[in-house]
Amino acid sequence: MKFAVSGKGGVGKTTLSANLAFRMRDKGYQVFAIDADPDLSLGTVLGIPEKEIENLKPIVEMRELITDRTQGDGSYYVLNPEVDDILDTYSIDVDDHIKFLKMGAVKREGCYCLENTFLNALINSIVIKRKEAVLLDMGAGIEHLTRGTSRGVDCLIIVVEPSVVSTDTAKVTRGLAENIGIKNIYYVGNKIRRPEEIKFLESRLPKENILGTISYNDYLLDQAMGIELDPDSENAKLFHREIDAIFDSIEKRHGDS
Repeated sequence: MKFAVSGKGGVGKTTLSANLAFRMRDKGYQVFAIDADPDLSLGTVLGIPEKEIENLKPIVEMRELITDRTQGDGSYYVLNPEVDDILDTYSIDVDDHIKFLKMGAVKREGCYCLENTFLNALINSIVIKRKEAVLLDMGAGIEHLTRGTSRGVDCLIIVVEPSVVSTDTAKVTRGLAENIGIKNIYYVGNKIRRPEEIKFLESRLPKENILGTISYNDYLLDQAMGIELDPDSENAKLFHREIDAIFDSIEKRHGDS
């Protein structure tokens, strides 16, 4: 099971990504949780200490490593560098079942051919070669995915709020994903307060592709502020029921991938 999660900033994409990683772990999967969002917040939500995340340099910034793996004889660079060992050497073990990798942003200005070639090879290795379950927490765009890696991604999940702006962004993201060959594109509605908001999403997006919704919930607000949480509270139970339903829907469609 290998999927990417995308969405406009602030919609709750990283919270969903982290909790889906935990759900996969609880179901017995070995998971690679990859932060491919420039905001780099997935590690924090996974519970990794801040200093440990700060000490883990984003792969894209490891200039010496990238140069070493991509340089040829001086007149060319290697298009398919060997990167398999990078995944274990430069990742953090969240626990016995989840590994965390800090990818960094795809560069756009100047010449970043080596970095982008290296990142493409790394994503290819993770998505196509590795046997673990893979979760890519992406930004609003899907820059880390290419026509090559999209072959190995089972689906793209786009997180949306019940607003015109958020659903418009979701439609743009869907178009980008379709252009590189991702066939399975789903949505998760977040911060839902009223039944009317679910109806709004269903009127703006393909209803059959909405995996589920997550309620606007004080449990998540407390989590974001670092407040000690009661896992047995009604808010906690509601949130985890909603996450379980979303994951069960994904697993039902792609669990054999």
